[in-house]
Amino acid sequence: MSLIPSFFGNRRGGSSSAWDPFSALDAFDPFRNFSTNFPSALIPGGGGENSAFVNTRIDWRETPEAHVFKADLPGLKKEEVKVEVEDDRVLQISGERRVEKEDKDDTWHRVERSSGKFVRRFRLPENARMDEIKAGMENGVLTVTVPKAEVKKPDVKAIEIAG
Repeated sequence: MSLIPSFFGNRRGGSSSAWDPFSALDAFDPFRNFSTNFPSALIPGGGGENSAFVNTRIDWRETPEAHVFKADLPGLKKEEVKVEVEDDRVLQISGERRVEKEDKDDTWHRVERSSGKFVRRFRLPENARMDEIKAGMENGVLTVTVPKAEVKKPDVKAIEIAG
């Protein structure tokens, strides 16, 4: 028998009368209720049972002629995606992937594909030509092109110095 009590439980099978400060931590799981208690209002599109789709990644690239946005939206049709301009200079890209209908006779072994709504908003710079925005979708990739206004070079006039 050990003279020093074990703080991590008596692993030798005997009983110990020493108080174990870590015994309460054995059942502690900080993420146990994460999926059910997380406020869905904080997740664009409301969260949902399988809400990985809300984190749709969008690339924004600026070229000398335009701002180009690209989003991978595999499995979505162009009718399921909306591209809108709101509040004058805010580009909004949104959509929804619905959950497949379940047949009572089917047995599901794994569900990994995400479903749900997504909304992404981008404040466009002053040089964006809002009236000429174009969008297209090919092979599950949405491309939104926002042309840039031409930057007028200032007229420079040389002033002769007298003296």
